[in-house]
Amino acid sequence: MAKERIPDWLNSSLWSTTPSVDDRLHRFSLSPTTITTTVAAAVSEPIVQPTVPVSPPAAASRPQYTVTSQKYEFRDPIDKNSNNNSNDNDQNASPSGVSPDDISRQAQLLAELSKKVVNFRELRRIASQGIPDGAGIRSTVWKLLLGYLPPDRLQWSSELAKKRSEYKQFKEELLMNPVSVFFTFFILGFLNVSVASQTEITRKLEKSAIDDHSKSESSGLLSRSQVTHGEHPLSLGESSIWNQFFQDTEIIEQIDRDVKRTHPDMHFFSGDSPLAKSNQDALKDILIVFAKLNPGIRYVQGMNEILAPLFYVFRNDPDEEMAAAAEADSFFCFVELLSGFRDHFCKQLDNSTVGIRSTISRLSQFLKEHDEELWRHLEITTKVNPQFYAFRWITLLLTQEFNFADSLHIWDTLLSDPEGPLETLLRVCCAMLILVRRRLLAGDFTSNLKLLQNYPSSNISHLLYVANKLRSQASN
Repeated sequence: MAKERIPDWLNSSLWSTTPSVDDRLHRFSLSPTTITTTVAAAVSEPIVQPTVPVSPPAAASRPQYTVTSQKYEFRDPIDKNSNNNSNDNDQNASPSGVSPDDISRQAQLLAELSKKVVNFRELRRIASQGIPDGAGIRSTVWKLLLGYLPPDRLQWSSELAKKRSEYKQFKEELLMNPVSVFFTFFILGFLNVSVASQTEITRKLEKSAIDDHSKSESSGLLSRSQVTHGEHPLSLGESSIWNQFFQDTEIIEQIDRDVKRTHPDMHFFSGDSPLAKSNQDALKDILIVFAKLNPGIRYVQGMNEILAPLFYVFRNDPDEEMAAAAEADSFFCFVELLSGFRDHFCKQLDNSTVGIRSTISRLSQFLKEHDEELWRHLEITTKVNPQFYAFRWITLLLTQEFNFADSLHIWDTLLSDPEGPLETLLRVCCAMLILVRRRLLAGDFTSNLKLLQNYPSSNISHLLYVANKLRSQASN
């Protein structure tokens, strides 16, 4: 009876991948007995093998998004030839070079972005097939798909200025280090300095306070007489800002460790170069601001992997002005993207209808509906619990399962779905299982778990085609 549930289109050899000569590296070594229900435990230090991008380009004029008959020049920040995850004999490896379809899609996207009011339905349709690198197209399209930019192009400038100013204010208010204030207070009040020296310092401070009285009122700074007990540097009460600061120290240190581990093989994120250091600082600031503005979630290990593609795309915008504002733009787009997945990062909701376990169960049910034989073999015969592999797939939006260039292509499709990224994500995860169904049906617990935790290189366009096929099959 189970075989009757298999659609005819699944019987074609087209849906099964040929085993790669050398599977992807074991970047997520995890035995079933160590599976936990928190992202912090599930996300270990992944070792990815992405391609190495070039540094952000020098100053360039803002693209006008007008389509002409001239030849399009593509700016590809990712050197696909350095990808260690594919080989010349792997028929599933992603092709390099620019295809006629890429040229056609770039022209279509440029035409859409040139309109006074962007047609979101058409933009999603084109972008879902993959956004060609170059001309800052992906940067602009992602901002539109995430709702950061309005459809009316005349409002772009004002909206960007408003949001970037807001983020600057967030940083000024939330990233201020009270330790420097503490030591100033300590030095003035508790060090054994001469009375004359103290008097001179006090006189200068008081004079400065009088001169800047109007400024302090407008900036919201408190005078010394206005400092409450809870704001006193020696206060460790629960409501004390100092106590809060020391509580934040641990999470800030965790962010710092995770950011330094972000894509260690990409010079853009890792290394001692000024570019890498600057990018790491930007990622840290974004995550710290997010954690402080969202005390219910704060920071959970793995969020850095979701932020990385956004920042990379925005920072590599050929427009110097846009690239310089990548941090602020990435923050708001990160907030918008995570809003659809935030319940996955809340441990208290793990067992709820909106938690990560519920989403994994949806994937399991989705596979059962489309391929009951495969579902039965995985979960009943070999007892491969989907949590063993799908936890990372879902929480990190597949950023650790494919090389960086392919992850960007997948995100083009995720962000383009009008139903939201989660629905497409589940379809892509199901398609990933179907593409290796022959190997899974022939495997036991150990081999299947190894395969799914180290997913083989695949043709991403083909994977997304199968995922879209699942959508049409469900609608029928």
